[in-house]
Formats: sequence, structure tokens, C-alpha cells
Amino acid sequence: MTASFSLGRPTFVYSILLAVAMAAVVGTALGFQYLGGYIPCALCLLQRQPYYYGIPVAVLGAIASAVGLPNWIGRAFLLAAGMLMIVGAAMGVYHAGVEWHFWAGPATCSTTASSMSQNAGDLLTELNTIKGPSCTDAALRVLGLSFAGWNVIASLILAAFAFIGVRKSA
Repeated sequence: MTASFSLGRPTFVYSILLAVAMAAVVGTALGFQYLGGYIPCALCLLQRQPYYYGIPVAVLGAIASAVGLPNWIGRAFLLAAGMLMIVGAAMGVYHAGVEWHFWAGPATCSTTASSMSQNAGDLLTELNTIKGPSCTDAALRVLGLSFAGWNVIASLILAAFAFIGVRKSA
């Protein structure tokens, strides 16, 4: 069996595009946090994990395809990345339900955020006492959807894209 380097395989293309799209989604969330000042709650931070795991998985699928490993290996990585996006969508549905008060959120999400002091002497004390914002209150709604709601849509689109890639790579 000889491996050949190929960037034209569908598995490679779908894997790379999926990794870039996932990075764009989580990068947007990080932008809202660090540039927009929206402090994420505990559930918001958890919803990022499927992206943090899915990006390297998709990249591994692209690498497997590019170096000419058997097609099923790249497809398996692409499928795994798609499944991670399904998990992300489920987490978003749960969080959106908490925001709309359809069900209770975890007890760790019941606090509200305070602003941090500019005094360096108080910084260590504040790091130990300040908690993230409540998971029950949406920080922002765009077209009626919170960040959690938009995450559901993004995750489902990315999962569908991954599954289409798996199918077209067969």
C-alpha cells in the first residue's frame, strides 16, 4: 500500500472547510467575549468545548485524507466532528431552554457577575469571589435568539455539512 499526497479528495475539502467554519463560530464567541465585553456564563463556556475538540478532529481528517490514508479514516474523523456538533447543538438547546425558563439550569449558574476592580491589590481576591453571569439571562438577543440559540443553528448547519461530506466522500 502506497500513500500519496492529495488535496483534491472530498474528505480533505469537507474537513478543512468544517474546521475553518468551526473556528469562525468559536472565534466569534471569543470576539463577543474579549472585544464586546459579554462575559460568558458557565453553560456558554461548556458550549464551546465541542468546537475546541471538533476543530482538531476535523484537521486530523484533512491530514488523513491529504497523506492518502484509507478513505474510511478521514471519513471517521469527519463523522466524529459532525457528532461533536450534534452534541454542541444539544447543549445549546439545553441552555436556550434554561434562558426561556422551560427548565432549571445547573446550580452553578445562579449567580450574577460583578465588574472587576481596577485595583491590582484586589485582583486576586476578586478572582476567587466573582462568578460568571447567570445562565438564565441571555446577555444579548439578535432576531429573538440568544447566543445559545444561535449556537444551535450554527452547530446543526456544521453537523449537516460534516454528514454531507461523509456521504459525498464514500
